[in-house]
Amino acid sequence: MIQEISPTQTYPLRHQVLWPDKPVEFVQVPDDEQGIHLGYFLDNQLVSVISLFIDAQGVARFRKFATHPSFQRKGIGSQLLAAVFQRAKDAKASQLWCDARLDAQPFYERFGMQPEGEIFHKGAIPYVKMSTTL
Repeated sequence: MIQEISPTQTYPLRHQVLWPDKPVEFVQVPDDEQGIHLGYFLDNQLVSVISLFIDAQGVARFRKFATHPSFQRKGIGSQLLAAVFQRAKDAKASQLWCDARLDAQPFYERFGMQPEGEIFHKGAIPYVKMSTTL
């Protein structure tokens, strides 16, 4: 079940999945309080999180998308990402983008997102900007 959650509810999963070697503060986003945070619950356990931010120009960005390793490759992340696409469309956003880990690029391409620009690194991890028009 997908439901809206608080920013602080996202932090443990963000930390565990995305940056376990960094302090938990590393996974917090300065504008978390302005975001829409969605969580996927399975048997009352939060197993996947994603955060959506929409600016005044109608450009939407999702960040800190994390699914517990035990629940990856089961369609949960796809359902959560589809919910973010719908939220962005409902908010009349014209574009949706993210900074994607390079190894996740094929996943985002299945949603019609395309890479933009050069590969860049956050620490040792290669990323690419992925974007789509809504």
